[in-house]
Amino acid sequence: MAFQPRITIVTLGVDDVAASTAFYEKLGFKRGAASGDTITFFLTNGTVLALFGRAALAEDADVADDPSGFRAVTLAHNVESTEEVDALFAHAIACGATPKKRPQKVSWGGYSGYFADPDGHLWEVAHDPLGPLDENGNIILEP
Repeated sequence: MAFQPRITIVTLGVDDVAASTAFYEKLGFKRGAASGDTITFFLTNGTVLALFGRAALAEDADVADDPSGFRAVTLAHNVESTEEVDALFAHAIACGATPKKRPQKVSWGGYSGYFADPDGHLWEVAHDPLGPLDENGNIILEP
């Protein structure tokens, strides 16, 4: 059987599901109907972002709950212009995000910045002038 690579759900382990849910709702994410007190699902273009208690997520995966340090993972939101990067970054900060790297021109030819959500998960907001987006906001990787 051949499998088609895909990412269906990205789950973030959070300290307080209700507080993190409120943060993401301020950003503009829309809660899915299957959400409850212990997990929240946000529907995006083709992927679901889930928020689940950090300790419960570690237990579910049978790993130690070790929250220290850089997680070596970022989430990214690409937009169509540098102005949109600045606007989305400012919106995230107004919603309670912590700025980590203010938007700026970057070595790969684009423009990006990083913020952290209330649990320290890093988000990049970026514009890539060479990587156009389709009508749904998804990056077009192939011609």
